[in-house]
Amino acid sequence: MKSHFQFSNKQRNGIFLLILIIVGFQCFYVFAEFSEDSNIIESQEIKVFREELDSLKLIEIEKRKPKIYPFNPNYITDYKGYTLGMSNEEIDRLHKFRDSNQWVNSVQDFQNVTKVSDSFLEKISPYFKFPEWVTNPKPKSNSYSNSFSKSNKPKTYAQKIDLNTATANQLKKVYGVGEKLSERIVKFREKFNGGFVSDVQLTEVYGLSPEVIERIKNDFTVKTPRTIQKFNLNTATRDDLVTIQYVDYEVANRIIEERTLRDGFKSLEELTKVEDFPIHKIEIIKLYLYL
Repeated sequence: MKSHFQFSNKQRNGIFLLILIIVGFQCFYVFAEFSEDSNIIESQEIKVFREELDSLKLIEIEKRKPKIYPFNPNYITDYKGYTLGMSNEEIDRLHKFRDSNQWVNSVQDFQNVTKVSDSFLEKISPYFKFPEWVTNPKPKSNSYSNSFSKSNKPKTYAQKIDLNTATANQLKKVYGVGEKLSERIVKFREKFNGGFVSDVQLTEVYGLSPEVIERIKNDFTVKTPRTIQKFNLNTATRDDLVTIQYVDYEVANRIIEERTLRDGFKSLEELTKVEDFPIHKIEIIKLYLYL
């Protein structure tokens, strides 16, 4: 082993020179700049790929944006107004106007009531959809009256036609009810096995204004209401209440909580005191309740 570590002066010099050469090459490899340009230049293929990727991202973002479908601005809710971009003040002005039993019948009416900006109105007004009797009003004539008789005297119950058997042609004779609205009334009636329960259900037919509904009620009324199950408001369970139209579990629980606090309801109108109760649908809900 000793002979392996005995070197002459020439051999030692050769070993040191070899070590210096190795160290020099290592330093050159670490510190030398091999690239011709410090900035990495993207190839044309990478650029094309990135452009395609960006375009696909834009398409996907556009698809995920909420779509706006035609709607009647008279029925804008708080959530709908928020998604459209309306402020709380603008929404409150519209609701206050509607609470006074007035209707927005044009784009200009909507701006006058809500005070929205011209730019915002220009963006959403193409989606406004007003009832047919507003967009295409029929001319008044002597033959087109609110009643089938020439007399202005209100009809008696016996003279009125049963709303559950009336045809679309009969309904069209009411001023403000065109072909589409008359068919819509019949179609809505046929959704229920047995037809309407009460005249108040006309308020659920899309496009019927209060004025037109009053004209319909001058000549028609529900004479053969369908049979429905009614519940005692002061004894109904939560499972009973959720079977009622427009009453979900949350509203049912709050009705029961309010009933407990009041030691029972004294009238059906007291339902308006229940938190988050759908007040605008109370007349429909009352059809299924009694005291």
